[in-house]
Amino acid sequence: MSLLSTDVSLAAEALYAGGLVAIPTETVYGLAADASNPAAVERIFEIKGRPIGHPLIVHIANIGDLDTWADKPAPIARTLAELAWPGPLTLIVPRSPLVPDVVTGGRDTVGLRVPSHPVTRDLLLRTGLGIAAPSANRFGLVSPTTAAHVLADLGDYLDPRRDVILDGGPSTIGLESTIVDTTVEPPQLLRAGPLSEEQIGALAAASGPSRSSGMLESHYAPRCEVRLVDHLDDALALRSGTPGARVLDLTGDLDTYARLLFTELRTADDEGVDVLIAVLPPSEGLGSAIRDRLEKAAAPRPR
Repeated sequence: MSLLSTDVSLAAEALYAGGLVAIPTETVYGLAADASNPAAVERIFEIKGRPIGHPLIVHIANIGDLDTWADKPAPIARTLAELAWPGPLTLIVPRSPLVPDVVTGGRDTVGLRVPSHPVTRDLLLRTGLGIAAPSANRFGLVSPTTAAHVLADLGDYLDPRRDVILDGGPSTIGLESTIVDTTVEPPQLLRAGPLSEEQIGALAAASGPSRSSGMLESHYAPRCEVRLVDHLDDALALRSGTPGARVLDLTGDLDTYARLLFTELRTADDEGVDVLIAVLPPSEGLGSAIRDRLEKAAAPRPR
């Protein structure tokens, strides 16, 4: 039995039965479970090799579900939701009693998002579930933007008798959602993403322990070494003295850079590149999110 499917009804049945479904979103593919089923959510951590205690994002069908999964969210949360949902914005809000501890790592907050991908919106509307879903890859490695990436990463870990990889085509954005904590005043930008700080307002930089996905220093990491430079000339000079090196420079089109970044990291590994020299985009708008992912990919790996 194949894991890959385009059948939303089959994916819905898998969620109802406590299985896992890799879902396509406009950002990246996620590994999803019924968020109200602790046993199913625990399998996400097992399959990914993700440490228990790292909070998950709950994907919901529409803004009307906010009060089901949040407990008295702040007015700014509703304002941002009305402006950005469906879309690549995750809001940290006080959790409702419906949210199990395993989803939040025992925290009193939860991350909520309404994705815009039509396949996953169909799945959410059909099931009426909130679905907890981090990226559908092994923990700390490069996020998947196609169903083929998910199959390559998790195919040996998923169970084709109860799990499904729902193929909705390539992700159109390619970077994980922007995360904003609306439980503090002023709200804090916890993770840079497709919606820039300028777009969501002047928010304070996050500090302190990880409160959401993607806040670890090393993340999104390929097997090859990643080195960062500010200009193409610097990249070419470094490549000339670095055996097995390749240059990545898509700074001329940041939408393309974001959409293809994780694919380029994976391709470098697949083709045996030893060192990927990436040219950093300007640190504004979408460039901030791209820089964030590249800096985490280049950070020293945890030992």
